[in-house]
This record gives sequence, C-alpha cells and structure tokens, in this order.
Amino acid sequence: MTKIDLNQPLALPDSMRALASILASDHEITIGEGHLERQYAEIADEVQGAVAAVLPTGKYTLGPNLKRFEQEFAAYCEARHSIGISSGTAALHLALEALGVGPGDEVITVANTYIATALAISYTGATPVFVDVDPQTFNMTVELTAAKITKRTRALLPVHLYGHVVDMDPLMALAKQHGLAVLEDASHAHGARYKGRRTGSLGHMAAFSFYPGKNIGAYGDGGAITTNDPDLDEKARVLRYVGQRLKFVHEVIGFQDRLDELQAAILSVKLKRLDEWNDRRRALAAIYDEMLAETPLQLPHVADYAYHVYYSYATIAPTEAERNRLLAFLLERGIGGYAMYPAIVPMQGAYLHMGYKESDFPVASGYARRVLNLPLFETLRPDEARRTAEAILAYYDRAAG
Repeated sequence: MTKIDLNQPLALPDSMRALASILASDHEITIGEGHLERQYAEIADEVQGAVAAVLPTGKYTLGPNLKRFEQEFAAYCEARHSIGISSGTAALHLALEALGVGPGDEVITVANTYIATALAISYTGATPVFVDVDPQTFNMTVELTAAKITKRTRALLPVHLYGHVVDMDPLMALAKQHGLAVLEDASHAHGARYKGRRTGSLGHMAAFSFYPGKNIGAYGDGGAITTNDPDLDEKARVLRYVGQRLKFVHEVIGFQDRLDELQAAILSVKLKRLDEWNDRRRALAAIYDEMLAETPLQLPHVADYAYHVYYSYATIAPTEAERNRLLAFLLERGIGGYAMYPAIVPMQGAYLHMGYKESDFPVASGYARRVLNLPLFETLRPDEARRTAEAILAYYDRAAG
C-alpha cells in the first residue's frame, strides 16, 4: 500500500524549480486559452443532440452508444477491436494486465513521458525500465531498447510523443526476436500514421487517452484500447468490468473501468471531425515551421515514415535559462507557452527509489530542461499562431516577415 506523508516538504525536481515560479505568475492569456470552448461552439448542436438521445434511454453504461463508438474507433485505427475504457491511464493498465504483465516482470519504456505511462506498469506489480530517446523525434529507439532487455523483460511500451509516431517496425522485430509484447501509448497520436498505417494497429495492443485536450477528447475522462487479437480483446473486456464475462460470475480480479454511454456518444460526434482537426493542427505547425526556421530553437523533426498530428508543437531552446526567459517573455505578452514534460519520470519522487540519474538519459533529461511548447490546437486561429511566432522573433530581435 502506498503511504503518503503530507508532513514531508514538497520536493520539486531541480529542473522544475525556476520553471514553477514562471508558470505561477499571474498573466492574462489571450493566445492559447479557450481551446475547448471554441471547439464546443463548432459542434454544440450535434453534441447536444447526441446527449439528448442518450438521456431518455436510461442506459448509461455498456449500451449501444459505446458499442457503436468502439466499432467506429476500431475502424478508424484500422484495428479489429476497440474497447472503451474510463481513462487513458486505465487503458494502459488494463492492456498490460491483458498482456499478462505482472509482479517480477519488467516493461521497457521511455524516460520522457507523462508519468501515467510508468504508473500503469507499476499498477501491475511489474517494474518500469526507462530508456533514453532519439535526439530528433524524442521517441524510443530499437538500439537503446535492445540494450535494456533482460530475462525478466515482458513487454515494450513505446510512446508516440507529441503526435509523432515511433519507428515501430524495428521495435516489432526486436519484440518478436525476444518473445515480447508491444503496447503502443498512443495518447498523443490519434490519427497519426506510420508508413501509411494508423497508430492503434501497429503493436499487439494500443492505449489511447480521451482527456479533454487531446486531438479527440471526451467531456471528462475517457480512453480506449485497440488490438487485432480477439483473445486480448476479450481479456480486456473481462478486466474492465469486474472480471466477468457473464454477469455476477467473477472469474478473476477485475476493475471498474468502463467508458460511459454519454462520453461514447460525444466521442462519436468528434471522431467524424478528427481528420479535419488534425489537418488544421498540421497547417498551424507549418506556420511555425516557416516563421521560426531561422531562430535558435530546435523545431519538431518529422521523420519520413511519420504523419505527425501535433498534439503539441514542442520546440527545444538552446539552454534551460533561455527556455525560461522566452517562456516568461511570452506569458508577459499573453501567450500561453508551457513545458511538457519538464522533468523526466525517473527523477520524479515516485521513482527516485530506483536510483536513476539524469546522466543516464542525456537526451531526454537535456530536452526536458529546454522544451517549450507553443500554443497549438485545432481551434487556434492562424493569426494567433503568427502573432506567437512574431513574439518569438521579437525576442530574438529578428524582423517578422
């Protein structure tokens, strides 16, 4: 059991100390806020109609709307099966459970992800093993992963960071060589493609988050698992609903992690627009690419195998101090930049006991201290992206245009 001592002082990772004070500053944000309100305004009538159709039925869990969305999302991901789950974190956890990961096992994942990726491994009783990442895509590589495989390794958990897909074919070949499962963390990558194939169909299983701010998000928490394996599909369904196939017959210890009918109905509305919304994100990214090309910032790299969907537009400043100065400069001008994620997972208090050092992950730890994410979402206006870029050019004393 986890014991929490609230009398202990809050221990900030070193990389977050200066950043925390900048982000705590009270600035009125005029560019980068209002994403979800704008999106809702676009689809309000259809969302309200979908919700109104669910409410009179009295069927709010495991009903026809969830079944329909699961079928639609599976087809969208080019997968045979999709299972609606209560959150992205739960989707990762249940997928690992379905893959047979448990105590004594190791699961290899990257150091520079949201902590939920690692927590899902810990929930199974397995041990997360962290690896460094590619210096251009900041994703898992086959070379670094292969070096961490041991006799206890049970699965690989690559993360399609910021909407750029991992180079999956070499990882799948490595997994096949060692008899390992591969679970995609696709929580940033709804609609992204690898060599023409959708995320969600590339590994043995995939987990998606429908957190409201994702490329497709619910109005609350939600998630999904996809797979092409009918046995894994059935296992995930048993696990998400208290370990039962037949009601009141509980074969295993399961969980209560269903996606509800209302969220499923809303997600069906949004799924029809996902490709259009991703196209908008890509167009906004192109504005940043063009306007910021001559700045000292490292801009997002797109590998030739990848169709990037820009859950976030992540730039890398030359130094941590410059990242912080530029972030403060933008915030003072009402532009909502931020840093995702400013401390690698092994340096968070939850995993310090594992004994890792920042120097174990030179790429991931270095970029975490320098990452600056610019406003980018499907309802950001092109003029707002240009004004953001112009502010950065002003910071670097370059003439816009």
